[in-house]
Amino acid sequence: MANPILVTGAAGRVGAVGRTVTELLLKQGKAVRAMVRNEDERAQALRGLGAEVVVGNLLDLDSMHRVIAGCETMYFGMSVSDAYLAATVNASAVAKHHGVKAFINMSQMTVSQMSITETTPSPQHKLHWLAEQALNWSGLPVVHVRPTVFLEGFFLTLTPDSVRESDQIRLPFGEGKTSPVAAEDVARVIAALLANPQPHIGKIYHLTGPQSENMHFFAQEYSKALGRTITFQDIPVEPWRDELLKRGWPVHLVNHLAAMGDLHRAGRFDRTSDDVVTLTGQRPLSVQEFVRKNAAAFTAAAKAKEA
Repeated sequence: MANPILVTGAAGRVGAVGRTVTELLLKQGKAVRAMVRNEDERAQALRGLGAEVVVGNLLDLDSMHRVIAGCETMYFGMSVSDAYLAATVNASAVAKHHGVKAFINMSQMTVSQMSITETTPSPQHKLHWLAEQALNWSGLPVVHVRPTVFLEGFFLTLTPDSVRESDQIRLPFGEGKTSPVAAEDVARVIAALLANPQPHIGKIYHLTGPQSENMHFFAQEYSKALGRTITFQDIPVEPWRDELLKRGWPVHLVNHLAAMGDLHRAGRFDRTSDDVVTLTGQRPLSVQEFVRKNAAAFTAAAKAKEA
């Protein structure tokens, strides 16, 4: 039997990158080893799809040997965490020990604007940059994938409440343009790289949505998708940051999001790339299409009133 392809973070919610990559590879008939943090119903669901499920912790040396041994190709991805660099180095050290032949690394587009003398206020961006350096130094056969801001991250997590309650997108983006990308598009790219990694070793791919526009434009896209007028309301970064902390969000994550707000205001996310189309043959999802697909999240309050 062929060596399984390792997918870390495979137990994410439906639609998450690791989970979607696992599903896409299994549909192609690939042998997949899905790494999960816990044995639960999500792990069982992955087994039901045909994956080999292994419980592991990216920071635990012994479990990473169990996870990686026997895999020649792997995808490494981890959510925003102050332990991100340690996890990357731990996984890459074990991968090198076991002779992994392709290491697909989930990074972040802002890293392309960073260097040994240029950084950002985001603690997560710094860890991503250092992680890429460590992977390059390791000598592993690496492919770096750098998506821009995720539609699921800012747009599905942070805008539905205000859209439902006041028909407003409230984000600290100012007039800055952005090019958000859907997790499913990123997953399709990663699945394509995992299925045939060798031509891509040593390369870096930048993943964006189909257009870079300011939030007033995207408010019009929300309006078209939802059939009612949605407007954009710019808000200051600091009160927004304070509100996220009051909700109990981790400080590391909130500091990262606040820095991304400042970077959006400064136009640092005004970038587009054709890499999604080039690697998958399919155009990435637009904001309008994404909002339409997730319309229930933005209209639940209205439905409740009608009932």
